Amino acid sequence: MDLRTGFPRSMKVTLEGYVHLARMIDKCRAVLAGTEGEYIYPCPMDERLMEFAGITAEQFTAAVKTHPTDEGVAAWFTHAARPHEPAELEEWNQNLLARGPSSPESAAKFKKYRDAIDPSRTDLTAWSDLQDLEEGRVVPRREPVPQHQ
Repeated sequence: MDLRTGFPRSMKVTLEGYVHLARMIDKCRAVLAGTEGEYIYPCPMDERLMEFAGITAEQFTAAVKTHPTDEGVAAWFTHAARPHEPAELEEWNQNLLARGPSSPESAAKFKKYRDAIDPSRTDLTAWSDLQDLEEGRVVPRREPVPQHQ
C-alpha cells in the first residue's frame, strides 16, 4: 500500500460490519512500509474506531503485521473487538460517517480543505464525504438543510 501514489479505501467501505476498518488497514500497512505519504495512522478517526472496539493502536498494528490479508486482519479484529449488537454497530457506523467538525477550529479547517478542492460543495458537512471528494470519489450532492428562522 503506497499512499504516496494512491489513496486508501474510503471510510465508507465496510469490512466485517465496520466502516473505516478497511481504510485503517490501508493506512497501517502504509506506515509499516514507510509509504504513508501525508496520511496519518493512527488519526482521530482511527482512534474512534479502536476505542469503540476496545483495542489499542499497538494491538491493531501488531495484528496487521501478523496477518498479511484483509481477511486475516478482519477476523482478528472481529475476535478482539468488544462485542456490539448489530443495531449499535450500525448506529455507530452512521454516526462516524456523518461526523463533521466539532469545534470552530475544526470547522475552519474543514472549510479550508473543502474550498481548496471544490468551494461549490457547501452541501458537504461530513469528514467522510470531504475525504472521498479529495480522493476523487463521487460524492452525490445533498439538498441543503433548511435553516429555521
